[in-house]
Amino acid sequence: MEDNKLNIKLTNDPLNLSECYRFVVEPSCGGINAFVGTVRQWNKGEEITHLDFESYEPMAIAELEKIAKKAKDQFNTQKICIHHRLGKVAITEIAVIITVSCKHRKAAFQACEFIIDQLKKDVPIWKKEFLSNGSYWVNARP
Repeated sequence: MEDNKLNIKLTNDPLNLSECYRFVVEPSCGGINAFVGTVRQWNKGEEITHLDFESYEPMAIAELEKIAKKAKDQFNTQKICIHHRLGKVAITEIAVIITVSCKHRKAAFQACEFIIDQLKKDVPIWKKEFLSNGSYWVNARP
């Protein structure tokens, strides 16, 4: 995708939904969809204190670009913004934001869902959950 149509960021800094929304606003689009993933307090009956995200950044950005291109081809997106936190992220803080603009709302919803599903499946960003009695890497424990 053209650089002015795609904004990808991995950062240790807090994420900003307004920034992501402003990036995807496009006069030709009637549908903007946003997904905001926050850190929840409970998972599988255990209390979470915070999460820690790590990534192999060059590969993660390359994979996110591939996912964005697929979304553009499949859903005719106009602009896509994907921002993901790295490092320590506290309860209720934003871990990921995806915003998408399309000519119509249905495609915007579908593209956003496609992107988050592919991100979780294919992008080398790893999540460690911290509990009051220990920690573990998600998907690294039965």
